[in-house]
Amino acid sequence: MREKTHLTGLSKAELERFVERSGEPAYRGRQLFGALQRRRLRSFEEMSDLPKSFRTKLEELATASTLTVESRYVAQDGTRRYLMKTHDGLPVETVFIPEERRDTICFSSQSGCPLQCDFCLTAKLGLLRTLTAGEMVEQIVVALNDAYGVGERTPRGTNLVAMGAGEPFLAFDPLMKALRVMSDADGLHIVPNRVTVSTAGVVPKIKELAHVPERPHLAISLAAPTDELRDRLMPINKRWPLAELLAACKEFEESLKPGERFTFEYVLLDGVNDSDEHARQLANLLNRHQLRAKVNLIPHNPAEELPYRPSPPERVEAFKAALEAKGVHAYVRRPRGRDIYAACGQLAARRTQAPPALYQLS
Repeated sequence: MREKTHLTGLSKAELERFVERSGEPAYRGRQLFGALQRRRLRSFEEMSDLPKSFRTKLEELATASTLTVESRYVAQDGTRRYLMKTHDGLPVETVFIPEERRDTICFSSQSGCPLQCDFCLTAKLGLLRTLTAGEMVEQIVVALNDAYGVGERTPRGTNLVAMGAGEPFLAFDPLMKALRVMSDADGLHIVPNRVTVSTAGVVPKIKELAHVPERPHLAISLAAPTDELRDRLMPINKRWPLAELLAACKEFEESLKPGERFTFEYVLLDGVNDSDEHARQLANLLNRHQLRAKVNLIPHNPAEELPYRPSPPERVEAFKAALEAKGVHAYVRRPRGRDIYAACGQLAARRTQAPPALYQLS
């Protein structure tokens, strides 16, 4: 039996061609796009403005949703974590972070992750499968519908971060397809300027992104200022060591247009990579490559399965000061959703409300 087409990952033009192949006029494709993207409907039954005969035909040929929400967790700070399953039974996690002026949705590009970063809980899953464009878009639809109701307008702007499970640049083609679909003004209308993609350092794709006209902001996860330490913490460094990675970053930075952002992320691990000397090494590394990007400092989000602890607040501030003393702009990112395993590096398909009390940090 032929697999049904997942329509949520199709562009307006693709939907027009899809309905024409099924014997319908092209404008039905535009209606479908509005129902799926602008109104955020996840079943054909809800699309009551479409003829019954057309909806029956769609049920036979296609599907509007493939993700099933298994669990939903709400943190004390309002952050929400959704544990979903794909049509073939694989876990997908999405995090919704409400803020005063905007909402941020952290979505996954893969089920699991192949990179084996030593400080990340997601690495324990390994790679299960790369997600489709439709599965990425549908995560955003699920989160917005849960927060505001099906089809309701969002009261604030929506930012997206490809920083959930998986390495986005190993899902480059479906990721870019999903971003194009979501940017359409007749749909979700979340433009690339509202999107940040975080990579552990897949050098060829950093270079490729430098030549994409309408592209998201870029963030690079470093976690160490030397190859020796980064090899241990982030094994991808053995494939693309720091010199090669930062050369690609320089190429990308030179391609930046007004309004575009480029950042480095540095997870701070107590007693591992957070000394003043590490800060000086990091600053020297960035200055040597003449990189002006700011550095986001991220205190590690702990889990009992991992042998790391977050750097104490005073150590975080000292590290920040050491960077700034050498002319590197640094910011400390406040963790969100730690108490429901929703923070950076904690996504591992947990079917539990909260970490053990020992790990619920303020």
